[in-house]
Amino acid sequence: MRLWVRAAAVRRRVVCLWLLLLVFALVGLALSDLFNQDRDHGHPNPNPGPPRRPLQRIPSAPDLEIIVNSWDPALELGVDVAALESLQEDQLLFVPSTQGTKSPLQGKGSYKVILPGVSKETAAPVPRTHSETGNEVQLQLRDKYTELELSAVQKFGLNEVISERISLHRRLPDVRHPGCLGEQYSESLPSSSVIICFHDEAWSKLLRTMHSVLDTAPKQYLQEVLLVDDLSTQGHLKSVLSEYVSHLDRVRLIRSTKRLGVGGCRSLGAARAAGEVLVFMDSHCECQKGWLEPLLERVAQDRTRVVSPIMDVIDWQTFQYNATQWPVRGVFDWRLDFHWESNLQLKPKDADSAVLPLKSPVLGGGVVAIDRHFYHSVGGYDPGMLLWGGEQIELSIRVWSCGGSMEVVPCSRVAHLDHHHLPYRFPDQEILQRNKIRIADTWMDAYRKIFYRRDTLAHFIRQSESPNITERLHLKRSLGCRNFHWYLTTVYPQLYIPQDRPALSGELYNVGMGSCADLPRVQGLQGAVMNVAPCSGTGSQHCDLNSDSEVRWGPMGALCLDREGERVVMSPCPKQRPTSSGHQWKFIKLSGQLVHQQSQLCMEAVKEVEIPQSSTGGLFLRTCSHHPRQQWHFEQLVAPKSAR
Repeated sequence: MRLWVRAAAVRRRVVCLWLLLLVFALVGLALSDLFNQDRDHGHPNPNPGPPRRPLQRIPSAPDLEIIVNSWDPALELGVDVAALESLQEDQLLFVPSTQGTKSPLQGKGSYKVILPGVSKETAAPVPRTHSETGNEVQLQLRDKYTELELSAVQKFGLNEVISERISLHRRLPDVRHPGCLGEQYSESLPSSSVIICFHDEAWSKLLRTMHSVLDTAPKQYLQEVLLVDDLSTQGHLKSVLSEYVSHLDRVRLIRSTKRLGVGGCRSLGAARAAGEVLVFMDSHCECQKGWLEPLLERVAQDRTRVVSPIMDVIDWQTFQYNATQWPVRGVFDWRLDFHWESNLQLKPKDADSAVLPLKSPVLGGGVVAIDRHFYHSVGGYDPGMLLWGGEQIELSIRVWSCGGSMEVVPCSRVAHLDHHHLPYRFPDQEILQRNKIRIADTWMDAYRKIFYRRDTLAHFIRQSESPNITERLHLKRSLGCRNFHWYLTTVYPQLYIPQDRPALSGELYNVGMGSCADLPRVQGLQGAVMNVAPCSGTGSQHCDLNSDSEVRWGPMGALCLDREGERVVMSPCPKQRPTSSGHQWKFIKLSGQLVHQQSQLCMEAVKEVEIPQSSTGGLFLRTCSHHPRQQWHFEQLVAPKSAR
């Protein structure tokens, strides 16, 4: 009996000892947390959330759902797959948002800018000078940040030092036409999924894009924001970004284990999207208030309609906002390069033209909204397009040719940052030409010869290898798509169709100078002075003497050889057929003379020293003679029969 009592007493002492140790441990943890909060934050934060800048500490990862992505050898670009094994959850994952968690708000006041190579002692507090009205952001740079700015520009193609000093929630000035402010939209607009693909994007720019969408898109229409990581290599876009996104409502993160490029990355996001309308957005955009509703309204009225906002411009150096003047539309030239075309003439009698959408032959890739079912039925982005370049032109021609339409919506505005340069290098510098070859061979029919004469590198690549477009041609037939002649005559009749007659088109070579007629790129279109320069052999100096006696210049054929006094210049070609104007020329094959018909003078290449008070030479009209510098001939770099 005594032994049992003694054993019970011992057990009670042991239990009390364990309880006492547990109490001490809990008290220690509480004191430790309190100490760490005081040390790390210094000031109370009423809205705790993920950090603005990436931390060195790797937080615990949230629950992850693995996405299986098939490997396509056609898209393999030599990425070292073995190096991905150490990424763990960052290989190919999907991070769900934490429902009900408020978006992390940035505290006002000041914060420190600490970039690689700068110690904490030298990084001084930088006041945030964002204006709540958003009319202008004035930032004064200190001399010691000059090297940091250069480093950021080289790394990201933008001035990240300034970007870090601007609020993630800055408001852009409202420059919409007054008629847009009174527009009424349906209460039953479709839901949307905003898909933002990124590759090695600057931290502040990516977050500002995401928060700009969240701050301006009505919740009832924005179902989700999908961030799709196209195999970024920057450390701040790994686990720290996963942690940041996990605190945001309606934001999800998807990662790819291989480099997909713009089209493939957007297709991955589209496959995971749940919204009725897909809104593809570049990772360096800022949205104006009211940008989403006009796009959804247009798509809801016609599910085969693809729409874009007016794309305003953010300066990559100063991050200043610049509004684009309406009207504007997207076009391309015969080198298959995209341009925004402005200075269009709207019908003056139409009082609503400033708020009415405008049909566009192509749309840029900055922001594009398309019905999800129509996107998939029309074939999505071409999976054979590599990395970046031309995918928006291919999609635009296909949408128009296969039953859809495209337009710019003026009551929707989104600002886009054009990088100083691409923040990454192509593993193959000929990728862009290969993408263009796919477009030409799939959609341009016999007109592809015009493209190959103006991009000789693409021509020679095409001579040695053929793109595998069997699947796209099958899609073209199954959808009953119209041919390219229909597209040119119906959708884009403003594009001049060159004649490219033998011996009357190509590089305009001067015998006396051993160089070619050239138009410096730095000049404007009106009265641009012509010169001579080494023949490029790329097709960029291509010109075409047509049956109207015009010498058309450039990949768009919109500029004509003209005169300004005795100088030879380029000016916009007349819209009507010329009768007797300064744009008409006659080429005498026997002598090689190019005669200006109105003045009956010959074009001559003149050296710098022959022009008094001038530092440049150029092309001038002179009395016709047999001088070698008045002898010209057209060199057609790609023979008509060899352009396939």
